[in-house]
Amino acid sequence: MSRHEFQPGRLIAGLFLTLTGVVYAGDAGDAWDTPWFVVIPLVTAGLCLAAAAGTLSHTIRRHRRRALLTREAQDEPRP
Repeated sequence: MSRHEFQPGRLIAGLFLTLTGVVYAGDAGDAWDTPWFVVIPLVTAGLCLAAAAGTLSHTIRRHRRRALLTREAQDEPRP
């Protein structure tokens, strides 16, 4: 199985959407009463946090990649 890079934005989005599903499932199973508008802040907050985490991880990866390429270019022997 090949490895893939960790994507925290997708993890956060998945957790919030799963939480939204659990809220609706609890409402459907009569465990509690959930108003319909409760889901809007859950989904919106989850997507905003996911976007922030994805942007941050992309910036960190780009910075590390550039630093690695710069370091490799400095280590190469010059003819």
